[in-house]
Amino acid sequence: MIFVDSNVPMYLVGADHPHKVDARRVLERLVAEGERLITDVEVFQEILHRFVALQRRDAIQPTFDVLRDVVDEVLSIHDADVERAKTIVLGRARLSARDAIHVAVMERAAVRRILTFDTGFDAMPGIERLSG
Repeated sequence: MIFVDSNVPMYLVGADHPHKVDARRVLERLVAEGERLITDVEVFQEILHRFVALQRRDAIQPTFDVLRDVVDEVLSIHDADVERAKTIVLGRARLSARDAIHVAVMERAAVRRILTFDTGFDAMPGIERLSG
């Protein structure tokens, strides 16, 4: 099982970027291999936040569609996940609050691999970052 972070679908839908081709290639490979892909509701919030900030509201629906098309499940965030995220950010300076939420959800779901271009996850023991 692999967690899909927000930057992957945003690279696919967004403007040209060096990671655009990598994101498509690795996602297509994982889908072809039958990997079970998951995400959490915070990823959708991140997409909303980013494209509103960029004044690219037109990109929100296509990005949601791409993500929903590739993931097998969208996990909710529980109170215990928020508490775990707090513990993570208090102990790991390089990890953002949003990323800590993802790690907490991943831990609860026993997911050890994440598809992301965000190097902040490299600081988390037991998490393998896939990026291309």
